[in-house]
Amino acid sequence: MTTDQPEVSGAEIALENVTKRYPGQKAAAVDGLTLTIPAGEIVMFVGPSGCGKTTSLKMINRLIEPSSGTIRIGGQDVRQQGENELRRQVGYVIQGGSLFPHMTVAKNIALVPKLLGWDADRIEQRVVDLLDLVGLDPAKYRGRYPRELSGGQQQRVGVARGLAADPPVILMDEPFGAVDPITRQRLQDELLSIQRELRKTIVCVTHDIDEAIKLGDRILILREGAEVAQYDTPENVLAAPADDFVSDFVGSGSTLKQLSLARVSSIELADRPTAWVGESTGEVVARAEAEGHDAVVVLDDRGRPLGWPWLRQLRGHDRVPSYDAEKLNTLDSRATLNDALDTMLTSSHGAAVVTGDRDQYLGVISFEAVTDHMRQLEREAAAHGE
Repeated sequence: MTTDQPEVSGAEIALENVTKRYPGQKAAAVDGLTLTIPAGEIVMFVGPSGCGKTTSLKMINRLIEPSSGTIRIGGQDVRQQGENELRRQVGYVIQGGSLFPHMTVAKNIALVPKLLGWDADRIEQRVVDLLDLVGLDPAKYRGRYPRELSGGQQQRVGVARGLAADPPVILMDEPFGAVDPITRQRLQDELLSIQRELRKTIVCVTHDIDEAIKLGDRILILREGAEVAQYDTPENVLAAPADDFVSDFVGSGSTLKQLSLARVSSIELADRPTAWVGESTGEVVARAEAEGHDAVVVLDDRGRPLGWPWLRQLRGHDRVPSYDAEKLNTLDSRATLNDALDTMLTSSHGAAVVTGDRDQYLGVISFEAVTDHMRQLEREAAAHGE
């Protein structure tokens, strides 16, 4: 392990000949699934509707009991553990966040720690830490109710609640399926940022192969009955589909899908003038103009981007104002180049602001840099005869 990587806090999951049969059904919903999910990785379950991916996921935390077979988390058989002990090890995040509408954000997040008997001070600190981790200001959001949040904000709270008891394993069932494409991309980026810091074991069900390619360290492609068609890295699934079923499922244009593997972090970011909220506007404008730029990236006191105003918009203020960060479409450094292009389409700057851990500002990625990189990928693919 490299020294700059955080320690793995996840646990290995092993499924051995796991089967689920429902009364009155001839075929098993899941038939003899054997699989090892390494600690600290994101594994994406994909496959056609009805293939058993959600059933397989839910058997890991015993929301559905297996008919036979063994599931171990960190070497321990889940059926030999009490429910409280298992819930302490497994967080669960579903579409829409599934928040309790009569509870505040803080109480929703605190639910599992409270059930586990944590003291009030520890719970309070955990709520604050998690809201900060998922990019929501604790002072602003902890007292709100779900109805006062956007869909994306609700989903962030759902992720925070899944992490509340600091479990080694997080299960996610179509977590980003009910939001618009821009919010979906931002939530995916947030998950990558969180995982870079925490290194949990995350198992996620999705119907979207592009989402699986973007998020997964490994992808599990299932046929009917949860039969494993291929279990491999996104690179290998795209470059060498196991058979025609996988090839058809991944879809045509797999060379183009390779662009989904190229990350913003692979491109050198450009510097842009920055300003802090409350700075003298005159000084900021003079500094930006001296550098030959007509806009500045406004940062908060923790170095997180809030806005990207043009200088003409700043000149009416004595001091740099604050901005609503929710309205600035940023990219995590692990976002794909496809995401970068999509974000740029909504930007008047022809570029996008890039963030790292805890949403801290890293720089700007330009349209030209992305297209140059794409042309290089195409040249390399052509040279290899793809």
